Amino acid sequence: MTTLIAIQVNGQTVAVPPGQTLTTCLEQLGYDLRLVAVEFNGEILHRQHWLRTSLGEGDVLEVVTIVGGGRLPSPPLQSPPGYSGRASLGNGWR
Repeated sequence: MTTLIAIQVNGQTVAVPPGQTLTTCLEQLGYDLRLVAVEFNGEILHRQHWLRTSLGEGDVLEVVTIVGGGRLPSPPLQSPPGYSGRASLGNGWR
């Protein structure tokens, strides 16, 4: 019987085997490793270190997923009344 340890992932308690690598943990949680950034115990952890990082009791992970796509259409911008389309900084620059 394997004893599990508790870590925090994005504020949720998750049970993992002690010494599990960060890479394995993220894969088992369903993350696409190509599309995430990880903060490990308050420090951004470069992905080259993920395979060598073993998890221990109480470790805290914040996982940010990159989401692609466009933006929602917005209404056309309208210039305020009297705006000529040119701004002056007051120092000769425009």
